[in-house]
Amino acid sequence: MVKKFSMLALAGLIALPGMAAASAGKAPADLNQKIDELSRQLDELKAQLAQQNEALTQVGGQVEDMDEMLADKSEAWDLAARFKWYGDFRASLVGMNSSTARQYSVFDVAQGFNMALGAPPSQGGFGFPGPYPVEFVRQAVQGFKQFTPQQRAGLFQQMGFVPVESYDVDNDTLMTNRLRLNLNVKATENMDFKGRLAMYKTWGMQSNPSATMGSPFTLNSFNWDGNSTRQPFDNILRVDRAIFNWTNIGGQPIWLSIGRRPTTDGPPAEIRLGTGQRMASPTAFMDYAFDGLTLGYAYQWGDGEMGTGRVRFCYGRGFEDGLSTNNLNDMDFAGFSWDVLKKGNRFLTIQAFEAFNLVNTPDGIDYPNPLELSGITAGNGILDKAQLGNIYHTTGVYMDKIGELNWFLAGGWSRTNPSGYDEAGNSLLTSWWGPLEDQDGYSIYAGIRYDLNDIRLKLGLEYNWGSEYWISMTPAEDYLYASKLATRGQVIEAYMIYDLPTGEAISKYAKTFMRLGYLYYKYDYTYSGSWLGQPVDVDELANDPLNAQFYPALDDMHQVYLTFDIFF
Repeated sequence: MVKKFSMLALAGLIALPGMAAASAGKAPADLNQKIDELSRQLDELKAQLAQQNEALTQVGGQVEDMDEMLADKSEAWDLAARFKWYGDFRASLVGMNSSTARQYSVFDVAQGFNMALGAPPSQGGFGFPGPYPVEFVRQAVQGFKQFTPQQRAGLFQQMGFVPVESYDVDNDTLMTNRLRLNLNVKATENMDFKGRLAMYKTWGMQSNPSATMGSPFTLNSFNWDGNSTRQPFDNILRVDRAIFNWTNIGGQPIWLSIGRRPTTDGPPAEIRLGTGQRMASPTAFMDYAFDGLTLGYAYQWGDGEMGTGRVRFCYGRGFEDGLSTNNLNDMDFAGFSWDVLKKGNRFLTIQAFEAFNLVNTPDGIDYPNPLELSGITAGNGILDKAQLGNIYHTTGVYMDKIGELNWFLAGGWSRTNPSGYDEAGNSLLTSWWGPLEDQDGYSIYAGIRYDLNDIRLKLGLEYNWGSEYWISMTPAEDYLYASKLATRGQVIEAYMIYDLPTGEAISKYAKTFMRLGYLYYKYDYTYSGSWLGQPVDVDELANDPLNAQFYPALDDMHQVYLTFDIFF
């Protein structure tokens, strides 16, 4: 509108001198002065218009340059947009009180054997000190088993070896920081990469305060491949997950994924942890960080009432044997993970696998050999790596929600198939060269959570039980001292989740909440979480020297935890 008015005004001004000349003879004297003034103003206006045209030309060039720059920027921004960073941070406080059971120590029993074997024949010994060949010690132990438990206990008491009395193990305030950073990036239309870095440390320490051989929590607290980044260690960011996903293979709902697997905090852990979404492929009974691959197929049920499903073939390596000179085989496992149905909150998943060539101790962890340390047998004092047999494992979880009530029911079965011993006479669920027999274990697990959304509160209760020979694969479970689902006994957990009133979410990943919980563990049998050694009734530990334990066995444990979780 402004441009049209200006052009009309300019046209009028240009025509004005001609009109004035036509009527010059009739005009008064001052009319010529006005015409001259208008002509002067017209010349100035023409000059201004010329300057504006030049400026517009420059602006046009700048706009063209900016368009080119924006095109370049847009392409760079599109490339950068392939990368998605998000994560979470947790600060936690855990208080723990536990009691050990009255029991013999395996190191005392080994020393007693050495004294008995080295005693003079008149005292029932062999009259010469060790070390002895392992086979000789094995035969001696088998002979010792011919006595009753009372006779065995009496013999050791005569030598001065008695059960260690029960004592308390406490840590009132263990505080930790955990930071995890997730990365997703598209490489091609059907290929992406997912990774997660994690730092997990104890306040005031660069090591795990419970990871000592004198602790009752040895099996859960050591940092090794199966629970790397899942126990506090130091302030270094480590690779927790790193996988590629190739989807839509051959135009079908088939995918292949290889790398450090997302196999921790599987269902139904998301209910208790408050994340609101599934965090791993296998069920919570398989909480084990490992390297491997998955080949999967996704489908939809025809009637729609059962929603969708996925079936996966999974393979992983739990221990690399290295050079063939060590006479070991790789410890691998393979099986299937099947999401039978997923419809809304309704979810059913089943998994079954076999673990092959299980070793006695994890990579990077040295267990002492009590026979060598006591001088009965010769060696370096360390329990050398040995392969013990296979394990079969099947578990399932069903989850649903009714109104504001979340609930789940889960169960598991394990079966050991031992095939050999290590140098101290241990095998799968066997000690002191006991019979190599298959053993079946069972577990049940159930829980509820009721959401009071009006007051930002969620209240939960969980219970699990494991039998004498139950084996879970849960060294990476989200507990500081002892895996709950590995317990040969009972655990009850009550908790609350409170969504913090921190304002409107800025990120779609945003969650801010605190969790307050209490756990009570009541152990029925020893060696929870381990496939190495004979499980022993906690109440029978002090009745027989052959019930001796590698580390102090717990009778019960109380835990209280408080966490602040921020997802961003």
